[in-house]
Amino acid sequence: MNRKAHIVLTAIFAVALLAGVYYTNADAVKPVMEKPANVATCYGCHGDIKDFHIKGKHSKVNCSNCHEALDKHLKDSSMKPVTRMEHAACGKCHREQYQSFTAVNLESRAKVEKATFKSRSPLFDKLMAPHGFTKEHDEPRSHVFMLVDHLIVDRGYGGRFQLTNWTKISDGKGAEKSAWDVLKDAEPATSDQKAFIPQSATAANSVCLQCKTQDNILKWAYMGDKNPKAKWDRTSKVVDLARDLKHPINCFACHDPHSAQPRVVRDGLIEAVVDKEGGTYPYDKEKSKKITMKKVMFRDFRAIGILSKPDSNLMCAQCHVEYNCNPGHNPETGEAVGMGDRRTNFFPWVNVFDYKAKMDEAKFRDFKHAVTGASIAKLQHPETETFWGSKHERAGVECKDCHMPKMKKAGKTYTWHGQKSARYMKKDTCVKCHPYWSEKEAEYQIDAIQNYIRGKLTKAEFWLGQLIDSYAKAKAAGVSDEILKEARQLHDQAHIYWEWWTAENSDGFHNPDAARGSLTRSIDASQKGIKLLSDAMAAAKTTPAKPAAK
Repeated sequence: MNRKAHIVLTAIFAVALLAGVYYTNADAVKPVMEKPANVATCYGCHGDIKDFHIKGKHSKVNCSNCHEALDKHLKDSSMKPVTRMEHAACGKCHREQYQSFTAVNLESRAKVEKATFKSRSPLFDKLMAPHGFTKEHDEPRSHVFMLVDHLIVDRGYGGRFQLTNWTKISDGKGAEKSAWDVLKDAEPATSDQKAFIPQSATAANSVCLQCKTQDNILKWAYMGDKNPKAKWDRTSKVVDLARDLKHPINCFACHDPHSAQPRVVRDGLIEAVVDKEGGTYPYDKEKSKKITMKKVMFRDFRAIGILSKPDSNLMCAQCHVEYNCNPGHNPETGEAVGMGDRRTNFFPWVNVFDYKAKMDEAKFRDFKHAVTGASIAKLQHPETETFWGSKHERAGVECKDCHMPKMKKAGKTYTWHGQKSARYMKKDTCVKCHPYWSEKEAEYQIDAIQNYIRGKLTKAEFWLGQLIDSYAKAKAAGVSDEILKEARQLHDQAHIYWEWWTAENSDGFHNPDAARGSLTRSIDASQKGIKLLSDAMAAAKTTPAKPAAK
């Protein structure tokens, strides 16, 4: 190419960029044909957005980059503009981050159910019966699959949604397309929650979806409360809501699109940190003072939490945290807690050792065990609370340092957004802080911790299973209700100390000291319950039967 032609092509591209017209390869972004908006006109109605936009790194980014159909909106304000939710909208400028997010982690196993002898929790079905998670509970895959994997899991929608074919399991391009490009609906004419295939469950609800995608951010009121301005709420039909969603967790969940400030949007986290004054680091008040969260309301029904400084521990805590996201019951009264109750969208925001007391205070448990009838919890993925107080957290390490490290490409440094285990990036993660290790030695360190904790996890499962079996024998032997009630309380505690680590996805690596402490407490509680029941059965055998009343 001669110099003149090069200059002409460069000028054409520059004009196209300023006009909002983008032409890239098929793996990057779709073309956008929007005339630049008059920003001052937009500010006239959106003063709250102006405050963010003019001060931030995106101040030169035109509204038309992320909003379409602006001409119609300006002519008629009731005609809402289209807000681009797909990652490609950000990928125009942040190409490396975008491409790393959409890349499939082929090093990780493709699809693994936790309740198998080759995975984390072989006794899961027995210990969790009859909860819907026993139908399928999988190891996590790349974030690009968050929404699709949620929709196809057997426990969620009764098998209604399936991949169009199994080759789509590795189609990570849903980030700029739609989950529905790879899915089919068994009965598109209805929104009923029912089982479409054997051994499936209908455990999904609208709160479940809040950490899978934020496509509905403009249609969901704070905490999922009913609001005339919001299309969806906690009680909405989950099938209808699911059909309205297309993309896995969006860029704007962590990055404010108008200012580029670090933020969170998950309402349960904002409530826990700000409304309930739990702080950003509830076990470290000084750190909470240094890293703060400011709650900002929009249109009197939506909220975001602006962080005083970037903190990936908090950004990741929007999803990698234990939270209530389903109906349950009051363990004291047995009264049902339905989706209309805010307790079904609740972040306890405590570690494993304080969890039981917190949930006793909230008067909430998820379900009753099929054998013992104990009111017990269904724990989610408490990576954040597990990490608190660990050696790495005290040293200032954040989630991004191990899962989203800094990388270089063509001389440019950027944050890699693929979010995979440090095991597959040891040179860019472990070895950066431990330069005296080879990559092989780093992996050895990881294995040492995880193998040890898996051993404790297996032992905790065994003894919890023994407690359940002992309870069944004791009940059949006529042991008193008082003893059975005490055994149920021990089951509840032993369950929490065990299941936290089945739900937490590091096999104890995030905090091996806490993992060992919790799992051994689970074993202790189970063994105490077994002894209680065994002694009661032995006493029943040696106690002479009372003569029948005449």
